[in-house]
Amino acid sequence: MEAETGEFTFMNGVMVARNALPRIQTRGGGDAKSKKEENDNGMCHDDSGPTVKAQTIDELHSLQRKRSAPTTPRRSAPTTPLKDGSGAAATAFATISEEDREKIQLLSISASLASLTRENGPNVVKGDPARKGETTPKVSSAHYHRFVPNLNVTDSYLKFTHFLHNLSPAELYEQAIRYEKGSFITSTGALATLSGAKTGRSPRDRRIVKDDATTALELWWGKGSPNIEMDEHTFLVNRERAVDYLKSLEKVYVNDQFLNWDPENRIKVRIVSARAYHSLFMHNMCIRPTPEELEDFGDPDFTIYNAGQFPCNRYTHYMTSSTSIDVNLARREMVILGTQYAGEMKKGLFSVMHYLMPKRGILSLHSGCNMGKDGDVALFFGLSGTGKTTLSTDHNRLLIGDDEHCWSDNGVSNIEGGCYAKCIDLSREKEPDIWNAIKFGTVLENVVFDEHTREVDYTDKSVTENTRAAYPIEFIPNAKMPCVGPHPRNVILLACDAFGVLPPVSKLNLPQTMYHFISGYTALVAGTEDGIKEPQATFSACFGAAFIMLHPTRYAAMLAEKMQKYGATGWLVNTGWSGGSSGGTGRAGLCLARASPQARHKCYGARAMLGPAHSCAGPTGPFDTPRYGVGKRIKLQYTRKIIDAIHSGKLLKANYKKTDVFGLEIPTELEGVPSEILDPINTVRWPFQECIFQQWEDKAEYREMLLKLAGLFKKNFEVFATYKIGKDGTLTDEILAAGPNL
Repeated sequence: MEAETGEFTFMNGVMVARNALPRIQTRGGGDAKSKKEENDNGMCHDDSGPTVKAQTIDELHSLQRKRSAPTTPRRSAPTTPLKDGSGAAATAFATISEEDREKIQLLSISASLASLTRENGPNVVKGDPARKGETTPKVSSAHYHRFVPNLNVTDSYLKFTHFLHNLSPAELYEQAIRYEKGSFITSTGALATLSGAKTGRSPRDRRIVKDDATTALELWWGKGSPNIEMDEHTFLVNRERAVDYLKSLEKVYVNDQFLNWDPENRIKVRIVSARAYHSLFMHNMCIRPTPEELEDFGDPDFTIYNAGQFPCNRYTHYMTSSTSIDVNLARREMVILGTQYAGEMKKGLFSVMHYLMPKRGILSLHSGCNMGKDGDVALFFGLSGTGKTTLSTDHNRLLIGDDEHCWSDNGVSNIEGGCYAKCIDLSREKEPDIWNAIKFGTVLENVVFDEHTREVDYTDKSVTENTRAAYPIEFIPNAKMPCVGPHPRNVILLACDAFGVLPPVSKLNLPQTMYHFISGYTALVAGTEDGIKEPQATFSACFGAAFIMLHPTRYAAMLAEKMQKYGATGWLVNTGWSGGSSGGTGRAGLCLARASPQARHKCYGARAMLGPAHSCAGPTGPFDTPRYGVGKRIKLQYTRKIIDAIHSGKLLKANYKKTDVFGLEIPTELEGVPSEILDPINTVRWPFQECIFQQWEDKAEYREMLLKLAGLFKKNFEVFATYKIGKDGTLTDEILAAGPNL
């Protein structure tokens, strides 16, 4: 049965365009039902940001600037070949002339932009086409021997592609200000820019080529995995689309840079992009080569084609939207279509390192890292809100890195050359290092600033809440340069437990470290998001599930092996609640304010702390209080004392006892930290004026909350329990035994 209306025909209830093409159906709508269905299908935790709050480009640009009435009138180390021999080409450069070196460089870039359906790469010319007086040598395009059809010469073949190679920040500022709408210099000298419609990553549009030879067996696929498959043909279709778009432009930006500060294991990356903003972003985030290293760069180990302004074809197989981020590990290439959010490049390369480094026996980690004056290194793992940035940034210690690291037989090394900091609600008082790093050379994404003074308002969320700053790591005063260090002495797993049942600090054995590393636990605090009335447990495998390539137990086994080999100690630190949880309603304790007539009029103190639900029933009688809301967040000063004791080694010498259910080893006392809070089951009295509130007075309720959290851990771990590692799966059994015992 057919019914026709407007431009479409309805056949059997399905809307079909008049040209017989069915309407595109994309997976994962914005409603709550579809999101629930995706979660039920095993999609890993989605930390992507919302789309921009604008309907048109002009409206987006109007959000960026706030109107105001003006108040005033208007030397380097030699290149080291990689262990796998990929540095051989660089070594050969030392024996050739400068003219030949430049020719080889141009041929290499031509090869990167070569179409897979033609024998020739494009004709490339170095320099900005806008500079009329600039003369640059013309180089014949690279020639490749492929079994391809004989195609006629096209306009694209006749066109010259100008490329701007490793421009300086000043040059990229000029390009952005002149050619990219929405680019401005702020009052501190940073470059403010916009990422377009997408202000966060798009994990549901990320695809990995699955081939029978390698990735089908090596990578983590299926329930809980962030890896969504695509085939080789579809990747090549998208690659061709991206390359053709880049070649159609007047100019492209080419960055040749490094990943990994360990010179023996660094990776050469090439980023081909259409925007100066993207080029400056990667200039900051990757390791910047010296002029000598750049001359001897040769061919890259991995290439990114960022055609973010250009959408993918949604009729292409595997596409679910106009955005696609595609990784081909066999070809060592990544293609970006339909999103200009620069974080896709950073995290895409991090995922690649999660694949390449373990193949060399090197552990890749989503962590912060710092080093004491005596050379003691600590790794910090934690999800958003756990205090990872705050605790790993210590003026008494050197910062090796804030986000991505490798642990090899040489020690630890930062993967990146920069930092990518959140800016929402940034202040000089809370984060002085980040505040001072926002200067000339820094990229500010999606921030709002005063139209006249160009002063940034970091509290303004008009464009997005996910505002960011990307700057070189040397902008941090106590950064360790180069960003390498000896083997870690301590591995610190941070959790913000809003249930209030985990102790402030626990010493972990190796199986426990693996269990909690795989779990990657924290909790959303009640009241922080609409609809959250009680704590919500969040798990992200290896504290970065969105980026890992292999099964989480593979990384956990490598972590335990290195910790055992080099004598590192594991710690679980709760930066969340103690003596009770956050949010909700219910009964939880006794008010002692009316125990004496003198204190009776002071009972408003408890009401101020606990909320209007606090109503006394008698001198020592029960009162109605929030069941989720009776706890108190562990003070930062106590957490810092705990971290300092871990760094100094004092905590290793403490006396310990074992907790119930989770079986954690907790210290009985620690200098500078009240002994009462070290064990969460203890009755903790928090004085508020003269009103004393006894938390977890009801031990049965504490037990109930403890078992609830333990059950959530068990349920989350079910997806990992069937993956066998070690001889006869014994290591898997050890990890499972290290979890909570119900």
